[in-house]
Amino acid sequence: TFLTSSPTGPLGVPCSVPGLDNSNSFVDLLAKRWKPNSRCLMIAAFPANHDQNDQMTWFYHEAVKNAGLSVACFDLWDNRTPSMSREEFHAYDAVFPAGGHVPTQRRWFESIGLRELLTDYDGLVVCTSAGSMNAAREVYGWPEEPGESLDPNHELFFPGLGLAETVVLPHYQMMKDAWLDGRPLFADITFGHSMGKTFYAIPDGSFVLVEGGKETLYGEAYRIRDGKMEPVCRAEESILL
Repeated sequence: TFLTSSPTGPLGVPCSVPGLDNSNSFVDLLAKRWKPNSRCLMIAAFPANHDQNDQMTWFYHEAVKNAGLSVACFDLWDNRTPSMSREEFHAYDAVFPAGGHVPTQRRWFESIGLRELLTDYDGLVVCTSAGSMNAAREVYGWPEEPGESLDPNHELFFPGLGLAETVVLPHYQMMKDAWLDGRPLFADITFGHSMGKTFYAIPDGSFVLVEGGKETLYGEAYRIRDGKMEPVCRAEESILL
């Protein structure tokens, strides 16, 4: 399992890489585990946004091919395919949980039984942004939409797909100075939620590789724990978590 922030290059920089972003050797590590002519499946975050989902799937298909990885098919799972059998799902060599809005994606994942389908799945799981957040055993429902940090009913912690222990906060280079509901997102909101918890803020290009019971962080990252943040890894370096 790869927990990425953005595997196709930094957000806000159009066409910054020709395919997948090889920062911190991401493509090299993925290629070592990639089966020739892989059958791929994009799993949408917004199941009803059909045009956006189609475009995203095409974009990822092209990015993977441009990275030199051979693809037999690149299918899409949104609400036009409400169910999939275990046999159909396990026939894919690589699945791509997409980025989006964490609670919305969570509801979709739960409705299709994705956690159960991933049990004993032996292919690659390449997560992006919200997909990486929902992959954790315990997900942090990081407030991101206006009003969420003030909503007493907004669920902050809930069970995820169980693919990783590490909780990542993506797009750090964009979010570090963000404000939400009139407050600095990190200093006044996220830090408070980290009491007794551990999060890893990663910019685009950094990622976590989960394999063989180990979770390894690649690239620049910052650990947030008990209301404090500290750098733990630099670009083009890696640490075992």
